[in-house]
Amino acid sequence: MIPLVHDFTGETVLIFGGGPVGARKARRFDREADVVVVSPEFADAEFSGARLVREAPDAEDAASWIDRTTPALVVAATNDADLNAAITETARDHGALVNRADESGERDVGSVVVPATVRDDPVTVALSTGGTSPALSKYLREQFEAEFADSGEMARLTADLRETLKSEGVPPAERRDAVRAVVRSDRVWKALDRGRSNVRHVATDVIDEHTGDLS
Repeated sequence: MIPLVHDFTGETVLIFGGGPVGARKARRFDREADVVVVSPEFADAEFSGARLVREAPDAEDAASWIDRTTPALVVAATNDADLNAAITETARDHGALVNRADESGERDVGSVVVPATVRDDPVTVALSTGGTSPALSKYLREQFEAEFADSGEMARLTADLRETLKSEGVPPAERRDAVRAVVRSDRVWKALDRGRSNVRHVATDVIDEHTGDLS
């Protein structure tokens, strides 16, 4: 499987199954997508912005819902393996991406694995074990959250520095090396971690030192 990042803004994600797994998927996608959850029952207090439809779908009903909502992604998260298989087949026939929540390991062509995610906008890190070990994915996510705190601020800082260097006429190769020096600087990361107001000044010092080393 090859990881891709997909923007679900304005798209519909259709989820069959309202238990804890369906709820977790709904929470993941409702930050961007229009989420519709079809289920006879719903996990209490687990849904936020999703549209909930209290219905126990069969394979024919699933096809009808896919026709009506034209989803970008269909999640089969019911407790019925045969129904999940039928939903998966129907979704593929309609050209939608499919995430079948009751499968792990090897996946059929066209399947989507929803990874564990570390997000510090604009930085997003996705971690996946191919569905084989959710526990490991969670552990790695927690490690990344601790290790790469302030990565969003670093991204914004270096984007600003890159634009400043560009406006000053610094050649592309030198801009790239300067920004790379900032990203690799423990001093800059420590300044970000401590919330210091002079982070940009620290980063500029690092660039000046790097430029001096090259001269």
